[in-house]
Formats: sequence, structure tokens, C-alpha cells
Amino acid sequence: MTKKYIIGFALMLILLVPTTSLNANATSSPKEPGNDDKYAFNGAGSTFAFPIIDTWRVEYNKLYPGITLNYQSIGSGAGIKLFKAKTVDFGATDAPLQPSDLKTQPKHTLHIPESIGAIVLTYNLPEYQKNGLKLTGQVIADIYLGKISRWNDPAIAKLNPGVKLSGNTIILVHRSDGSGTTFAFTDYLSKVSNDWKSKVGQGTAVPWPAGMGGAGNAGIAAIVKKVPYSIGYVELAYAKTNKLQSGIPMTYAYVQDHDKNAFLDATVDTIAAAAKGALSSLPASDGDWSKVSINNAPGSNAYPIATFTYLLVNADLDQVKGMDQQKALDLVHMLYWFVTDDGQKFASKLLYVPLPDGVQELDKKGLSEIKFKGQQLWSYP
Repeated sequence: MTKKYIIGFALMLILLVPTTSLNANATSSPKEPGNDDKYAFNGAGSTFAFPIIDTWRVEYNKLYPGITLNYQSIGSGAGIKLFKAKTVDFGATDAPLQPSDLKTQPKHTLHIPESIGAIVLTYNLPEYQKNGLKLTGQVIADIYLGKISRWNDPAIAKLNPGVKLSGNTIILVHRSDGSGTTFAFTDYLSKVSNDWKSKVGQGTAVPWPAGMGGAGNAGIAAIVKKVPYSIGYVELAYAKTNKLQSGIPMTYAYVQDHDKNAFLDATVDTIAAAAKGALSSLPASDGDWSKVSINNAPGSNAYPIATFTYLLVNADLDQVKGMDQQKALDLVHMLYWFVTDDGQKFASKLLYVPLPDGVQELDKKGLSEIKFKGQQLWSYP
């Protein structure tokens, strides 16, 4: 009996050992960089996400001094190009890759949602230097189509009784570079205006009917704050942190919601309400994100021009130039830190919505797919 027990116990150990070995890296979070780890990472893309990525850059380096990040805020289009060329460790974009892009990419290109933010229409009206000019989606589309060309147009005046509006020409400002902010903004315009959808459409770069171009969110903000009677679209933080020449903060419009019940300010709460309905139907990180949109979302208090922004990561990191296994491990930890509570706690102060728990779980599963020379770097759960 004793002999049979020993043999049975030995067989049980044989069965258990491979399982234990396979799950050796299955921890609640990736391994932290060691004190001797010294790596410089390169990321590029979204200007929309620059304020929060730059904050992460600084805060992460405080914790792990050997790890530095160089992030080039050059626009989503340029960031996607560098990601495709495998010359950056990750890309950042507000425009998810399209099916045609994925055909030319490695089998497992990962979309890692890293923040949720809003786009506002910022204006420079000497006669009305405060927030809250009311605009509907149709009026915004008609302004950018050139149908509404003066500030005192009846369509704008009707929405803003009692507001002194100038007869000056509206000076339109739009992005001159490939832009995820443009992708999200033109997605919104395509949802609220059939005329826009048929004549211009959606994209990171579109054939603008009118206006002048600026590079990046910062470029548009710089033009609007200097040029009276101009209007442009920017990520919310750029409107909040810049000032007009008069010295007051840049002003921006309140936009009518999908249900046509209110004209809404862009706040963390109203942006979160816009994203709420999409959270249960998001694809996996290696899935097709091209149809994901939180623009013109129905529901109470949902700000209508909002978007996810993404980190693009090659799931096979040995394909990235200059990568070694330890560097790959440290990259996984840094990205994990960005998209979980340690990094997301900085979001609200910068006017982004902290990623909900469900999106953080999706991101963790995506990061666990990353490999180096076929070896999984971190297993989750």
C-alpha cells in the first residue's frame, strides 16, 4: 500500500511540474525594472494624447530612473508610419488602424486603449470672450463646409439669443498633418451631417473645403489664440492650458448632445458618459478597432465629440529595432503602468477619463500576448 502511495504521489508531481513551470511568469503585474536596467524607449504619434503621455514619462522616470522615454508628438499619421517601419517601440494614435493597414502589419498588432478624451471647438471672438457659445453638430458641419461663413449667421444667432455676434468672416482652422484628432472630428461630422459625409467624409487627412492648416493640436491652438474671429478643433487640455492674446483662457463652444436635450460642456463626467455605452462591446487588443467610435453617443449628459486614443504595440517585439529580451520585459511593465491605476490616476487632472476597470482588464490581456522570440513575457491572469 505504501509503495503504491509513493508511486502515485510521484506521478502526481510529474503532472504538476510542467504546469507550474508554464505559469512561472503568471503574476498580477509584470516584473518591475531592476536597479541596473538602463533603457531609452521611443514612442511617437498622437498630439491629442501628448499631455498625459508626457506626464507618464516624467512620473515613471521618478520611480525607475534607469528607464527614459522619448515621445515625439508628431501626429497620429506620422506615428503610425514610424510604427509600421518598426523604428519606434510603440506608436500612439487616436485613429485605430484600418483593415488595409492590418494586412501589411505583423499578425498580432495590438491596440492598447490608453486614454479617453474630448475634442472642443475653440474660438477667438473679441465680443464674446467666455466659454459657452452654443453650436449644434449641423451648424459645426456647415461652418466647416463653408456654408456658414459669418459669425452673425442666423443659424448661429438663433442658438445664442442675446449674444452680440460680429459680422466678421469665420476664419476656419484645421489640421495640416495626418491626425487622429481629425479622424475623430470628421467621424463626428459624418454622423451629424449627410452633406459632410458625402462630400468630405472621415479620415486622418481630408480634402477640407475651406480654411487654413496648423500642425498638431498645438498648432491649431496657436493660430486660434492669435487670430481674431477664428475657430478650430483641439483636444480639451489644449484649450484649457492656452490663453488668448487678451490673457484670458482660450474659449470653446458647448455642443448639443445626441438627444438634443442640452448643450454640453466637455468635462471628465460628460466624456465618461459618452464612452459608457461602448465599453461592453470593445474588441480584443488584437482585434479590429476600426469601427469603434464614441462620437454622438446617445444618453443623458454624453458629450458628443469624444474618442479613445491608443498605444500601438508589436506583439512580436524581437521585430522592433534595437530590442532585446530585458528591454522587452521593461517595455511591457512601462505600458502596464501607463494603462492601470498607477498611470491612470493622473488622467482626471489633465481632463482625460481614467480607463474603466473593464478597459484596464482588456489592456492587461493584450499586454500578456506580447512575446520576444516566441517566448511570452508575462502571463495574465
